[in-house]
Amino acid sequence: MVAVTRRSVFLPLTLTLALAAVLTVTACGSGDKPGKSTATTAAPSPSGTPVKKEPFTFALTPAADAKNLPISTELGTAVTGGKVTTVELVTAGKKVEGALRPDGTAWVPAKPLAPGASYTATVTATGDDGKAETRTTAFSTMARPGSRVGTGMYLFTGGTYGVAMPVVVEFVDFQVPEAERAAVARRLFVTSDPPQLGAWHWFGGNQVLYRPKEYWKPGTKLTVRTGLDGHPLGNGKYGDQERSATVGIDASSRILEVDNATKQMVAKKDGQVVRTMKVSLGKTSTPSSSGSLVVMDKLEKTIFDSSTYGVPANSPDGYRSEIRYAQRLTWSGEFIHAAPWSEGDQGVRNVSHGCVNVSWADAEWVFGFTMIGDPVVIKGTERQVKPGNGWTAWDVPWDEYAKSP
Repeated sequence: MVAVTRRSVFLPLTLTLALAAVLTVTACGSGDKPGKSTATTAAPSPSGTPVKKEPFTFALTPAADAKNLPISTELGTAVTGGKVTTVELVTAGKKVEGALRPDGTAWVPAKPLAPGASYTATVTATGDDGKAETRTTAFSTMARPGSRVGTGMYLFTGGTYGVAMPVVVEFVDFQVPEAERAAVARRLFVTSDPPQLGAWHWFGGNQVLYRPKEYWKPGTKLTVRTGLDGHPLGNGKYGDQERSATVGIDASSRILEVDNATKQMVAKKDGQVVRTMKVSLGKTSTPSSSGSLVVMDKLEKTIFDSSTYGVPANSPDGYRSEIRYAQRLTWSGEFIHAAPWSEGDQGVRNVSHGCVNVSWADAEWVFGFTMIGDPVVIKGTERQVKPGNGWTAWDVPWDEYAKSP
């Protein structure tokens, strides 16, 4: 699903949908039957042939008196031959704030609706012929669901990230069924300033990532909302809460390029080489993963323990070591880090368990150079990174990426 993220805020301006395809609004009933006008033609075209207008149709959902709807319910506002001009949603005498989706298919409340509450909606649409129609509907929401799934988002308000930083939303110990993924992704909103083409893509059922077609433009501002509080996720489960973040993409573009053929890592800033470093990658039995990866975490000091993935520390291939200047690239445990024990091999041969080994001095330097979200491109190793083993959004060709969900 593809969308252009636009310069906007959630209130009171238009919400920017992170998906451009028109999908059924999650909590829709049959609604009112569309009303039709009789105007069907406009002024002649330059060729003298009359241009046929779309007939004015307007349907509002949820259906009147619908009950037990999710608190993520939106107002379906499907209009042809015109546009929605006013929307008012009221509960207990108070107006609910919200905004239309850019495609005009729904009006999205700015916050989750209240559980066990009654709502009345009044919506006016105006046809291209200037005639206006007003429709109303009333509905009530369900009680707060007890079976909720934990959700997470790897962005924090006020943070600054590298140009490859995806928006990462995950579901804790739950796989969103494939049939529900499009509707779930439709409740995830991203705006960018300046506008950039982007899309969501599912990596299995527990993680969905949003990225632009190209790396973010340096200096971009991102505003993200996950509208999943009380939203149906499938199998009788519901989202736990809404999350939001406003973050920045750094003003400079950095990238690390690792080449197994040369056993070197090249650091570039704004397209210019700033440092070249020797590396030792994963040995044949434990090769490093090639691919377009992203710095996921930075740990100045940590412990690597092979027993955490089933290899006893005292076995021939085991280890338990204090590591400095570690930068995570995959969930399976591949890092860039200081490896003073392999400095004699760096630039010559691969001896690691899959990590990118560099000297102490180079590791300290590159740790200060990068930030979370910076791209790391590794090529020429014995294996390709598996989709979802890390933030692998950039390892999927755009044409394929944009087809999901």
